[in-house]
Amino acid sequence: MTISRIAVLGAGTMGHGIAHASMAAGYQTALFDLSPQILDQATRTIGTIVQRGVELGKVPAPDADAILGRLTSSTTLADAVGNADMVIQAVPEKIELKLSTFAAVQVHAPATAVLATKTSALSITEIAAVLDDPGRLAGMHFFNPVHRMKLVEIVRALESRQDTLDAIDQVARRMGKETVLVRESPGFVTSRINVLIGNEAFYMLQEGVASARDIDKALKLGLNHPMGPFELVDLVGLDTRLSILQYLHRTLGEKFRPCPLLEQHVRAGRLGKKVGKGVYDYS
Repeated sequence: MTISRIAVLGAGTMGHGIAHASMAAGYQTALFDLSPQILDQATRTIGTIVQRGVELGKVPAPDADAILGRLTSSTTLADAVGNADMVIQAVPEKIELKLSTFAAVQVHAPATAVLATKTSALSITEIAAVLDDPGRLAGMHFFNPVHRMKLVEIVRALESRQDTLDAIDQVARRMGKETVLVRESPGFVTSRINVLIGNEAFYMLQEGVASARDIDKALKLGLNHPMGPFELVDLVGLDTRLSILQYLHRTLGEKFRPCPLLEQHVRAGRLGKKVGKGVYDYS
């Protein structure tokens, strides 16, 4: 199947990052969000990313306008997905929201459109079950920030067809990503390992083993991690991390029980960079 038009649903951090990757790869891209304000902010952020690429010499100046010209935005789902060859859903990590979104997509998108969901841990099989044809959907797990991170985990649900997986792989590679194929299981590969590291870092901080900055420094310089666990959770969002841990705790057991200090940060509203304060203060 030839894919030339991609609809991205959700214009938050991951959504606008995926939309930028789609535009840069040459796809006509429709970005949907219910909030005009979030769409406006997403459009500005995409413009900033493209301009930064020009300044760094990664994007030829004549190409910048062409990239930006491939984007349309809409607060109406039917308009965004009506002629899409592929729909990538990047709404928040709430199973009810993902189910209702794909139920609506099924009504308005072409029956031939490939469907992908960006989730860090949720069941792709459960999400696909809302569709008349669950074989047309698989997981497409991008990483933040999308324009820098090279990996996409492609997640095979129980009924994902091979042509669906092949189409998602083709799109990811055209976006300049490397891919790995994962059989669906809670947390896939990366989230399952990453949340354990981050959760253990919170336990060490809670126990006074070392400061947050020294724990980050130790993992960056001693284990060659590009970011420390607290830097990363502040970027991802502490509420998002907690939600993933709670899901993995329910599905995989006690070793994923969230650290009380992480829960305390979330209750205090210290959700990370997006609010100006997480483990670190960005104000």
